[in-house]
Amino acid sequence: MSDLTLIRTDSDHTDFRTLVALLDQDLAIRDGDDHAFYAQFNKVDAIREVIVAYQNGAAVGCGAIKSFSTAAAEVKRMFVHPDYRKQGIAAKVLNELESWATELGFTVCVLETGKKQPEAIALYQKVGYNLTPNYGQYIGVENSVCMSKPLNA
Repeated sequence: MSDLTLIRTDSDHTDFRTLVALLDQDLAIRDGDDHAFYAQFNKVDAIREVIVAYQNGAAVGCGAIKSFSTAAAEVKRMFVHPDYRKQGIAAKVLNELESWATELGFTVCVLETGKKQPEAIALYQKVGYNLTPNYGQYIGVENSVCMSKPLNA
């Protein structure tokens, strides 16, 4: 893999917005009729902690965290451009998000993904996330898969 650079920024970053638009297109296809339900929880306007991954100058992936509770950061908007998948980029973005969450005083990361995103579930399990009961707005949502991972201080 070529040099990968991760930058910390916020949700106003142009490359983040571009990648999130691609993510939303992908999710609209995967989620079908359920997309509008999920989309309401994926607004990026208030996200202050964003990672954008660059490979050879191209923005290839992203992820974000936001406060879920005093102890937990919620992982949001994870995406790697299809042309750059299976190179470990998502795991590196996630690791940087976890480091940032630890620096901010969080002790756990939580996330929600969907049953129609098996590659995401596999990634999260590979890096130490465990299935948890659905939380918040995802309680009772059949397609939602919620996970968590304790962070090492």
